[in-house]
Amino acid sequence: MGGDCWRDTGPYQPDLAAAFRQAQTAELAKDDHGFGERTMEELWDDPAWQEYIFTGGTASVLDFPLMIEPTDPEDGPFMRPLTGDEIREWCPGGRPTYADWSAALDDHWLEYPDRAQGRCTVLYTDSRPTHIGYWGVTAD
Repeated sequence: MGGDCWRDTGPYQPDLAAAFRQAQTAELAKDDHGFGERTMEELWDDPAWQEYIFTGGTASVLDFPLMIEPTDPEDGPFMRPLTGDEIREWCPGGRPTYADWSAALDDHWLEYPDRAQGRCTVLYTDSRPTHIGYWGVTAD
């Protein structure tokens, strides 16, 4: 099977890792995927959750245990923010709107990562950060 590509947005916070955790909490509240009310830490400690993610996944921010730094090497199933240079490759002004981000993904100016990896970037409205765009590929 090939990994499934997905995209979504979440609320902005200056601390991108905190925003990511907030997006995960909101996503988990919508659908616990049959695992009951548990935290992300509890889920990732459960071998059944790991099996679920790595053999199908949720096609959401739930597929990643944590966010790494933009320059960290990618050796696991992590969410990684884009670097400034990566953003300017498809958005020269460096402040993408939702429309810029969506078009970049649709037109392949912005690539989906490899399987079991995610990306994110801040999205702007009227030059103010308002959302975070998340996208990735499931592990299966």
